[in-house]
Amino acid sequence: QVQLVESGGGLVQPGGSLRLSCAASGSIFSIYTMAWYRQAPGKQRELVAHINSGGRTNYADSVKGRFTISRDNAKNTVYLQINSLTPEDTAVYYCNIVPPILGWGQGTQVTVSS
Repeated sequence: QVQLVESGGGLVQPGGSLRLSCAASGSIFSIYTMAWYRQAPGKQRELVAHINSGGRTNYADSVKGRFTISRDNAKNTVYLQINSLTPEDTAVYYCNIVPPILGWGQGTQVTVSS
């Protein structure tokens, strides 16, 4: 069973940046399309970015140009660089595959506030 551990969140001011990391256990990480999801208070979890095994990326319109997803298959890790943060980006961020059939990790909280 693959386990996912997210980290890197925090409290940042509007316009700030963070780099999130997700470490995955398991030797078949490289074949998965990995994704970052987020869940804001009172809202459903949404897909914000994904990257396939070949490195092709795709982003939700709300984060295009501000978020960058990447992966390091040697480290079984997927990253999310988030720039130009706004209060609307406040959420718990999770990683999973597409579709999200793996067990969810604990997520990492991103709070954007002045």
